[in-house]
Amino acid sequence: MAHHNGTRKKTRYKLKKDLRRRGIVPVTAVIQQFEIGQKVHVVCEPSIQKGMPNRRFHGKTGTVMGQRGRAWVLSIRDGDKDKVVIARPQHLKAQR
Repeated sequence: MAHHNGTRKKTRYKLKKDLRRRGIVPVTAVIQQFEIGQKVHVVCEPSIQKGMPNRRFHGKTGTVMGQRGRAWVLSIRDGDKDKVVIARPQHLKAQR
């Protein structure tokens, strides 16, 4: 039998929207701008698959290192290492 190890494996509950949050994403989530060095939360938006970071970074907080096209380059502490994650703004929220 084949291996079924896709990028969204074991995400049935993690990448599921609440009933009242379903539908299209507001434009303000797409046009967000961040400063270099700003802290942001990674909260994956399941209705948009492009630019979605890996499921292991869902719920983590990272620092903005720069921009690459429409996406943002983040540095996230994972265990004892700093990982570089590229994510689009729909999957990011500014820390307050």
